[in-house]
Amino acid sequence: MTTKIKLVKKVAITLLLFMGTTALQAQLKPEKFQPEWESIRAGYEIPEWFRDAKFGIFLHWGPYAVPAYSSEKYPKGIYDSKWSKGGKKPYTYHREHYGDPSKFGYKDFIPDFKAEKFDANQWATLFKNAGARYVVPVAEHHDGYAMYASKHTRWNVKDTGPKKDVMRLLADAVKTNGMKFGASSHFALHRIYYRKDDPTWDTNNPEFYDLYGEPVGNDTLPTKKFLNQWWNRTTDIIDNYEPDLLWFDFGLDKPGFEVLHKKILAYYYNKGEEWNKGVVFQDKNMRNKSFPEDLIVLDIERGRMDGIYKYPWQTDTSIGKISWGYVTNEEYKTSNYLLDELIDIVSKNGCLLLNIGPKADGTIPNEAKKILNEMGAWLSLNGEAIYDTRPWTIFGEGPTKVETGHHSENKNKESGPEDFRFTTKGETLYATSLGWPKDGEFTIKSLAKNNLNTSKKITSVKFISGKNSMKWKQTGKGLTITVEGTKPCEAAYVFRIKFK
Repeated sequence: MTTKIKLVKKVAITLLLFMGTTALQAQLKPEKFQPEWESIRAGYEIPEWFRDAKFGIFLHWGPYAVPAYSSEKYPKGIYDSKWSKGGKKPYTYHREHYGDPSKFGYKDFIPDFKAEKFDANQWATLFKNAGARYVVPVAEHHDGYAMYASKHTRWNVKDTGPKKDVMRLLADAVKTNGMKFGASSHFALHRIYYRKDDPTWDTNNPEFYDLYGEPVGNDTLPTKKFLNQWWNRTTDIIDNYEPDLLWFDFGLDKPGFEVLHKKILAYYYNKGEEWNKGVVFQDKNMRNKSFPEDLIVLDIERGRMDGIYKYPWQTDTSIGKISWGYVTNEEYKTSNYLLDELIDIVSKNGCLLLNIGPKADGTIPNEAKKILNEMGAWLSLNGEAIYDTRPWTIFGEGPTKVETGHHSENKNKESGPEDFRFTTKGETLYATSLGWPKDGEFTIKSLAKNNLNTSKKITSVKFISGKNSMKWKQTGKGLTITVEGTKPCEAAYVFRIKFK
């Protein structure tokens, strides 16, 4: 053997040994986050991208959009004679229009859930134009149907219904448009979702237990088999779609799931380290305080905080008053109301995740498009008071109070021109009025001379919602701003205030 060949062989052996050692070291390297609260607390921070984002889009879409009746919980209502929503009773409606569930059950809607008009790029463009910075489709709802290419259930969009991985298509389109991508799991409640009162119903057919779940008592704890199923399906979503944000419904807070809380949080945060990006885990703590609220982003369903919360948080609510999924009788909120809600939430250190319910064919209702476009128009003009901001000393002022907690939004009243919300960016203060006074005169009492909020002297006030001429003066009663002409936009009006 020549000297040259010996040298090449030696180098090759050395390289192989090095590669093997490196791979072994990678395997032996301890993960940053161990499944203990203190381990997670020592190394995790809410990423700045989420604190800056402020506005996201939620998407409840699944086979329940085929009947488009009552709500996204139509599949539950088929088998529950006492359940109704929006004055609509699926139990009766289903039997009148589709027949008894012994012959036509929820599974039989899946072939008609075709998503034949779904265009991920159109969706992403609409959401971006609306001003959203992150998008969170439901990966699987309580119904157990996977809206992704699941490795653990045959009841998924790749193998049934649309016959395509709509989750992958949307994830790619969202990221291409510069937004963050998330996914939500509601599967924890699946084990007690479908009633099985009548032995003739398809929910009692063992052939379909993999969709409806095996019979269990409502008061029983989740079995080890179900917990393993939940774990496999959840980590499947994480591993294959690498979501920037992971959202969980309140079923994860129920007794029996405690063994998974630290484990899933550490698993997901370690994945974020592996992907080299900041990730966000969201939970409701609705029934029980399942996760320390300094380690996650607390989500409040159809409700808000009544003041500034010390940690970043989020409201999730729907564009409609009745349902999360698409229904034909939806009552839509106004863009004015939703923008006021967004502004209020942001002033309190929160973000708004606004839900849309697409139709079964993959199109978004025109009413929802209109609202999103109106919100986008406002944000394109006034967004500097929303995005990348932080709370001020106080969140705002005015007579309109906001209820706090889950499912409290129906108690809130419309805001008006005396209601102001504050945000900051560096040394700049933004004051946003939630209405237009008839005389065009705004008075911010919190900025009166010698106020307790700031001792700094105001040097300039700029009206950024329009090109109207204006003047201002600061007195012992407040900062009074007079804006000439008519209101230049709808919903709310922003002033940029500088200090010496």
